[in-house]
Amino acid sequence: MEKAAGNTMIELRNLTVGYHSGRNRRRVVVENLCGSVESNRLTCLMGRNGTGKSTLLRTMAALQEPLGGEVLAAEGDGGSLRSLHGLAPALRAKLVSVVLTGRVGNVRFTVRDIVAMGRTPYTGFFGILSADDRRMVDEAIGMVGMEMLADRLIGTLSDGERQKVMIARALAQQTPVMMLDEPTAFLDYPGRIEMMRLLRSLAHDHGKTIFLSTHDYEQAVAMADTIWLISSPSDVAMGSPRQLLDAGVLQRYSGT
Repeated sequence: MEKAAGNTMIELRNLTVGYHSGRNRRRVVVENLCGSVESNRLTCLMGRNGTGKSTLLRTMAALQEPLGGEVLAAEGDGGSLRSLHGLAPALRAKLVSVVLTGRVGNVRFTVRDIVAMGRTPYTGFFGILSADDRRMVDEAIGMVGMEMLADRLIGTLSDGERQKVMIARALAQQTPVMMLDEPTAFLDYPGRIEMMRLLRSLAHDHGKTIFLSTHDYEQAVAMADTIWLISSPSDVAMGSPRQLLDAGVLQRYSGT
């Protein structure tokens, strides 16, 4: 049974994304995109290499400027929509947290140290954690099942464990929306299943709005509430896995 749609948390209005590639030249990867990301749902962004998944996600997270159109974000579940790129960074950091692709370096920080960095938008200049901050850090570590490893150095963890730490850091940031770029990229098959189940649970059981990019067709079809599939700059199909299967969109993408 498909999960009922929640409130709109992110809305795209005629969004065009890409990058400048030279003097007065630009490369468009997605253009005039309209759509919304709903609360309490897991939305997966798919597309072949080079179709602009990461560029779209980074633009939606306000890590880079759009070429046109706008990204609106709700201030809380059911709140009014405001331009995400127009918000001050400190306020934006309380609405959207981001987990980007990339291996976490072998830095000499513990799991708890890394997760505590998610409290930065709330701790002020000196970064001193209050008792409430420490409680929220512990809760975030518990939500990803890392309690027994909280005092381990990040460099001693597996790729899957490190990815959970980065998700816990985003959870400690306490944003209603979480965006993740290829969160299963470095994981083996059991790890990919576990990660997608965790993200689905964060959406369904903990009220988070989860938007992620992925190459993992099988897990996206099995776990996502909504799929966005980029075929070309002007062709982005959106719908539930069942809707896209019935329309033949996913079959054309997978070659089946």
